Amino acid sequence: MSYPKRTAALASAAALAGSAVLLAAPAAHADVVDVNYHCKTPIGDKSAVSPIDIKGVKSGSTYKITMSWQKGVSSSPVELGKGAMNPSATIRLGGADSGTLAVTGPANSAAIPANTPIKISDLSGTYTPRKTGKVTFTAATLTIKALGTTTTCTPANNPGPSLTLDVTAAGGGSSGTSADGSSTANGTGSSGGQLPQTGPADSAVALGTLGGTVLLAGAAGALWLTRRGQAVRR
Repeated sequence: MSYPKRTAALASAAALAGSAVLLAAPAAHADVVDVNYHCKTPIGDKSAVSPIDIKGVKSGSTYKITMSWQKGVSSSPVELGKGAMNPSATIRLGGADSGTLAVTGPANSAAIPANTPIKISDLSGTYTPRKTGKVTFTAATLTIKALGTTTTCTPANNPGPSLTLDVTAAGGGSSGTSADGSSTANGTGSSGGQLPQTGPADSAVALGTLGGTVLLAGAAGALWLTRRGQAVRR
């Protein structure tokens, strides 16, 4: 193979290596997971299965985490007037982090008829990475407060994570568990309809830089081979 052709081949291989690095490191993964809730209500135990969707949107050094229920859970024997029902929930963290994340949302915006599955509004909270690595987010306890009563619903089917994020802690903390083994955050509002972020911007930039470094290294090696070949021919 001539030296010009070898130079082109090495440069192409370096470019493909950089692309492979980018494709091999997804920064987020989301699944809609069925959660079988068992609820302790003032009128007895109830159960219901609802698909749960958890989304994460990066904002600076934090993530806005939004939890959505696609079906109603529990019910009330009497009508719940507008604003009478207040939901909140916790999300269990796993992987590089541990503990729970608290998510909250608005009260019901319309009356809920008696004996009708209660539709939970989107609940959200702010997650600040404390460790660098992949963090999973799994549905945990749902709490419904209405008319002076409290209903607590817990997953009975050991559901898998609804969201996995590849995060970087401020200051570059390493993967692991903190001394207290917990993580909590409070949030307000809801993000209804937001799509899950497929990759934090800073991760994409970092991977792009790595791919560029591989490309430059390949080109430099090819240039050295070309010059060496010319020296030998002389």
